[in-house]
Amino acid sequence: MSSLSGLFSSDMAIDLGTANTLVYVKGRGIVLNEPSVVAFHVKDGRKQVLAVGEDAKLMLGRTPGSIQAIRPMRQGVIADFDVAEEMIKHFIRKVHKRTTFSKPKIIVCVPHGATPVEKRAIRQSVISAGGRKAGLIAEPIAAAIGAGMPITDPTGSMVVDVGGGTTEVAVLSLGDIVYARSVRVGGDSMDEAIINYLRRQQNILIGDATAERIKTTIGSARMPSDGRGQSMLIRGRDLVNGVPREVEITQAQIAEALSDPVQAICEAVMTALETTPPDLAADIVDRGVMLTGGGALLGELDLALRERTGLAVSIADETLNCVALGTGKAMEYEKQLRHVIDYES
Repeated sequence: MSSLSGLFSSDMAIDLGTANTLVYVKGRGIVLNEPSVVAFHVKDGRKQVLAVGEDAKLMLGRTPGSIQAIRPMRQGVIADFDVAEEMIKHFIRKVHKRTTFSKPKIIVCVPHGATPVEKRAIRQSVISAGGRKAGLIAEPIAAAIGAGMPITDPTGSMVVDVGGGTTEVAVLSLGDIVYARSVRVGGDSMDEAIINYLRRQQNILIGDATAERIKTTIGSARMPSDGRGQSMLIRGRDLVNGVPREVEITQAQIAEALSDPVQAICEAVMTALETTPPDLAADIVDRGVMLTGGGALLGELDLALRERTGLAVSIADETLNCVALGTGKAMEYEKQLRHVIDYES
C-alpha cells in the first residue's frame, strides 16, 4: 500500500512568482505554469473569482468597471492576501483534479529579503489553501539547485536570479547562503521603465502587455553596435490628442530605457563580489556567475554583466524553470537538503 501512496504523492513545490506561478508535483516534475493573475467581480463587498492564470491575464487592462484583474504578488511577496489565497487554491485544485488526495505538504520559495511578516503571509495562504504543512526555501538556493550548481561543495558559487519582481544575488557554499542581496528590480521594473520612457520621449502611452512584448522582442541590456539595432511597430495612445497612434521604436531606444534597471542589477552583483570572503571570491573567478530567471533572457544581459565584472557569465539551461525545479528537487531530496527548508510555524 505504501508504494501505491508513494506513486500518488500529492506533495508539491510552488514557485509563487510575481509574473508566473509554477507548480512541481513530487515524482511528476513541473505540471503547471500560469501567470500569477486573478480576475474577480466585486458583489456586495465580496470578491467572487471569475478567472485565474492564463484566462485572467487576457483580461488585464481590459476589464469593465465591475471586474478587476490583478496580480496578487508584488516584488516576490503577497500584496493581496485574500486573492493570493484564492489563486493558490485554484492552482492546487487544477493540479490535483481528484478530491480524494490527502492534504499536500507544500514547499514555496520566497525572496531572500522577505520579512518575517511576508513569510508568515505566504505560509498562512498555503495552509488556508489546503496545505498540510508549509515549508519555505530561499529563492537563490532554489535557483542554484535548479541550475545544477554544486551548492553542497565547499566552494563558492554565485547565482543571479532575475525574476518578475526582484533580482536575487547570492554566493553559496556548503549548501547555504554566505551572502545574499535582494533588490526590488526585475522584469516588472523593466516594463515600467519602457512605459515611462515612451511616455516621455514619444508622447505615447502603452499598456503592460505591450511593454512586455517590446522587452521580449527587441529588449537589450547594451546599446546596439550600429546605434540603432532592430525596430518594431507598436500601438498606443497619443498623449497630445488622445487618439490611438502607431510608432516605430528601435532597440537603441529600448536599451536607453532599460539602462537604470540593468545598472541596478550590475551594481547588486558588484556589491556581492566586494562583500564575498576572498577564498570564495577566488572560486567565483574560476567558476563564473550563473544567470537564472525570466529576466536572464533580456538580450545581452550576460554580456553587460561580463563587461562590468570581468567574470564569465552563463545563462542556465532552463532559466525560466530553475526556481521551480530547484524547489522541487529540495522536496525530492529533503533528507540531504533539510537544512535549507524552513518549516517553522
